[in-house]
Amino acid sequence: MAEPTLQASSAFMSWHPPRTPDLAVSARETLTMASFAPARGKKDAVHAAIQAAYGASLPHGPARVEGKSIAFMWAGPDLWLAVAERGGDRDLAAELEGVLAGIASVVDQSDGRVVVRISGARARDVLAKGVPIDLHPRAFKPGGVAITHASHIGIILWQVDDAPTYECAMFRSYADSFAHWLFESAAEYASA
Repeated sequence: MAEPTLQASSAFMSWHPPRTPDLAVSARETLTMASFAPARGKKDAVHAAIQAAYGASLPHGPARVEGKSIAFMWAGPDLWLAVAERGGDRDLAAELEGVLAGIASVVDQSDGRVVVRISGARARDVLAKGVPIDLHPRAFKPGGVAITHASHIGIILWQVDDAPTYECAMFRSYADSFAHWLFESAAEYASA
Protein backbone atom coordinates (compact mmCIF):
# COMPACT_ATOMS: atom_id res chain seq x y z
CA MET A 1 0.00 0.00 0.00
CA ALA A 2 1.35 3.42 -0.95
CA GLU A 3 2.14 5.92 1.79
CA PRO A 4 -0.22 8.91 1.84
CA THR A 5 1.45 12.10 0.66
CA LEU A 6 0.79 15.41 2.34
CA GLN A 7 0.13 18.31 0.03
CA ALA A 8 0.59 21.98 0.88
CA SER A 9 -2.69 23.88 0.82
CA SER A 10 -3.71 27.47 1.21
CA ALA A 11 -4.78 28.77 4.60
CA PHE A 12 -7.39 30.86 2.80
CA MET A 13 -10.29 28.57 1.97
CA SER A 14 -12.75 31.31 0.98
CA TRP A 15 -10.49 33.88 -0.67
CA HIS A 16 -12.57 36.37 -2.67
CA PRO A 17 -10.98 39.81 -2.25
CA PRO A 18 -13.03 42.83 -3.28
CA ARG A 19 -12.31 44.41 -6.63
CA THR A 20 -11.64 48.11 -6.39
CA PRO A 21 -9.09 50.51 -7.86
CA ASP A 22 -8.51 51.95 -4.36
CA LEU A 23 -7.69 48.72 -2.54
CA ALA A 24 -5.57 45.66 -3.29
CA VAL A 25 -5.60 42.62 -1.02
CA SER A 26 -3.35 39.61 -1.51
CA ALA A 27 -2.30 36.55 0.44
CA ARG A 28 1.50 36.35 0.70
CA GLU A 29 1.80 32.57 0.45
CA THR A 30 5.37 32.46 -0.87
CA LEU A 31 7.05 33.56 2.34
CA THR A 32 9.35 31.80 4.78
CA MET A 33 9.25 33.09 8.37
CA ALA A 34 11.03 32.47 11.64
CA SER A 35 11.05 34.09 15.05
CA PHE A 36 14.16 34.26 17.20
CA ALA A 37 15.28 35.38 20.64
CA PRO A 38 18.79 35.66 22.08
CA ALA A 39 20.08 33.28 24.72
CA ARG A 40 20.83 34.81 28.11
CA GLY A 41 23.67 37.30 27.78
CA LYS A 42 23.87 36.93 23.98
CA LYS A 43 21.79 39.93 22.85
CA ASP A 44 24.79 41.88 21.54
CA ALA A 45 26.09 38.80 19.75
CA VAL A 46 22.71 38.33 18.02
CA HIS A 47 22.68 41.95 16.87
CA ALA A 48 26.23 41.60 15.54
CA ALA A 49 25.48 38.31 13.75
CA ILE A 50 22.38 39.73 12.01
CA GLN A 51 24.32 42.85 11.01
CA ALA A 52 27.15 40.74 9.57
CA ALA A 53 24.90 38.27 7.72
CA TYR A 54 22.16 40.60 6.43
CA GLY A 55 23.41 44.18 6.77
CA ALA A 56 20.51 45.07 9.06
CA SER A 57 20.35 46.51 12.56
CA LEU A 58 17.64 44.75 14.55
CA PRO A 59 15.02 47.20 15.87
CA HIS A 60 14.96 47.86 19.63
CA GLY A 61 11.25 48.75 19.59
CA PRO A 62 8.18 48.43 17.36
CA ALA A 63 9.76 48.80 13.93
CA ARG A 64 10.51 46.97 10.70
CA VAL A 65 13.92 47.00 9.04
CA GLU A 66 15.13 45.49 5.79
CA GLY A 67 18.35 43.67 5.11
CA LYS A 68 19.69 41.64 2.19
CA SER A 69 16.55 39.84 0.87
CA ILE A 70 14.96 39.81 4.33
CA ALA A 71 12.88 41.94 6.70
CA PHE A 72 12.97 41.91 10.50
CA MET A 73 10.02 42.97 12.64
CA TRP A 74 10.17 43.66 16.36
CA ALA A 75 7.80 41.14 17.95
CA GLY A 76 8.35 41.97 21.61
CA PRO A 77 11.25 42.66 23.97
CA ASP A 78 14.26 40.73 22.61
CA LEU A 79 12.07 38.89 20.09
CA TRP A 80 12.00 39.35 16.32
CA LEU A 81 10.10 37.94 13.36
CA ALA A 82 12.11 37.47 10.16
CA VAL A 83 10.31 37.29 6.81
CA ALA A 84 11.69 36.54 3.34
CA GLU A 85 10.58 35.15 0.00
CA ARG A 86 10.82 31.36 -0.14
CA GLY A 87 12.44 31.38 -3.63
CA GLY A 88 14.78 28.47 -4.32
CA ASP A 89 13.28 26.51 -1.40
CA ARG A 90 14.75 28.99 1.07
CA ASP A 91 14.14 27.88 4.65
CA LEU A 92 14.58 30.90 6.90
CA ALA A 93 14.51 28.90 10.13
CA ALA A 94 17.39 26.68 8.98
CA GLU A 95 19.26 29.71 7.62
CA LEU A 96 18.92 31.63 10.89
CA GLU A 97 19.86 28.57 12.95
CA GLY A 98 23.17 28.62 11.11
CA VAL A 99 23.69 32.36 11.53
CA LEU A 100 22.65 32.34 15.21
CA ALA A 101 24.05 28.96 16.30
CA GLY A 102 24.68 28.93 20.04
CA ILE A 103 23.47 32.49 20.64
CA ALA A 104 19.71 32.39 19.97
CA SER A 105 16.71 30.11 19.77
CA VAL A 106 14.98 30.05 16.38
CA VAL A 107 11.42 28.85 15.74
CA ASP A 108 10.02 28.23 12.25
CA GLN A 109 6.81 30.21 11.69
CA SER A 110 6.32 29.44 7.98
CA ASP A 111 3.52 26.92 8.43
CA GLY A 112 2.08 28.44 11.60
CA ARG A 113 1.50 31.99 10.36
CA VAL A 114 0.20 33.65 7.23
CA VAL A 115 0.66 37.16 5.89
CA VAL A 116 -1.90 39.33 4.11
CA ARG A 117 -0.93 42.47 2.17
CA ILE A 118 -3.40 45.37 2.05
CA SER A 119 -2.56 48.41 -0.05
CA GLY A 120 -4.05 51.38 -1.83
CA ALA A 121 -5.84 54.60 -1.05
CA ARG A 122 -8.52 52.83 1.05
CA ALA A 123 -6.21 50.46 2.94
CA ARG A 124 -6.06 52.70 6.01
CA ASP A 125 -9.86 53.19 6.00
CA VAL A 126 -10.52 49.47 5.84
CA LEU A 127 -8.05 48.57 8.58
CA ALA A 128 -9.36 51.35 10.83
CA LYS A 129 -12.69 49.49 11.01
CA GLY A 130 -11.18 46.77 13.21
CA VAL A 131 -7.63 47.69 14.20
CA PRO A 132 -7.63 49.76 17.43
CA ILE A 133 -4.50 51.82 16.74
CA ASP A 134 -4.00 55.22 15.13
CA LEU A 135 -3.02 54.55 11.51
CA HIS A 136 -2.81 58.23 10.56
CA PRO A 137 0.53 58.95 8.82
CA ARG A 138 1.65 61.18 11.69
CA ALA A 139 1.33 58.22 14.12
CA PHE A 140 2.05 55.10 12.04
CA LYS A 141 4.58 55.39 9.23
CA PRO A 142 6.51 53.07 6.90
CA GLY A 143 8.65 50.87 9.12
CA GLY A 144 6.08 51.01 11.93
CA VAL A 145 5.04 47.77 13.67
CA ALA A 146 2.19 47.07 16.07
CA ILE A 147 1.22 43.93 17.93
CA THR A 148 -2.53 44.35 18.04
CA HIS A 149 -5.74 42.76 16.84
CA ALA A 150 -8.13 43.08 13.93
CA SER A 151 -11.68 42.29 14.92
CA HIS A 152 -10.46 40.18 17.87
CA ILE A 153 -7.86 38.29 15.80
CA GLY A 154 -4.31 38.75 17.07
CA ILE A 155 -1.99 40.17 14.42
CA ILE A 156 1.41 41.72 13.92
CA LEU A 157 0.84 44.70 11.63
CA TRP A 158 3.55 46.61 9.80
CA GLN A 159 3.56 49.38 7.23
CA VAL A 160 5.77 48.76 4.20
CA ASP A 161 5.51 52.07 2.32
CA ASP A 162 3.62 55.35 1.88
CA ALA A 163 1.14 53.95 -0.71
CA PRO A 164 0.11 52.92 2.00
CA THR A 165 0.93 49.21 2.00
CA TYR A 166 0.40 47.20 5.16
CA GLU A 167 1.09 43.56 5.95
CA CYS A 168 -0.56 41.55 8.72
CA ALA A 169 0.83 38.30 10.11
CA MET A 170 -1.55 36.05 12.01
CA PHE A 171 -1.83 32.46 13.11
CA ARG A 172 -2.80 30.31 10.14
CA SER A 173 -5.97 28.99 11.79
CA TYR A 174 -7.42 32.53 11.80
CA ALA A 175 -6.83 33.23 8.10
CA ASP A 176 -10.41 32.63 6.96
CA SER A 177 -11.90 34.61 9.85
CA PHE A 178 -9.53 37.49 9.12
CA ALA A 179 -10.37 37.37 5.40
CA HIS A 180 -14.10 37.40 6.19
CA TRP A 181 -13.71 40.47 8.43
CA LEU A 182 -11.42 42.22 5.92
CA PHE A 183 -13.67 41.66 2.91
CA GLU A 184 -16.78 42.75 4.83
CA SER A 185 -14.93 45.89 5.96
CA ALA A 186 -13.88 46.60 2.35
CA ALA A 187 -17.31 45.93 0.80
CA GLU A 188 -18.38 49.58 0.69
CA TYR A 189 -15.37 50.42 -1.52
CA ALA A 190 -15.79 47.49 -3.94
CA SER A 191 -16.62 47.96 -7.63
CA ALA A 192 -19.64 46.22 -9.05
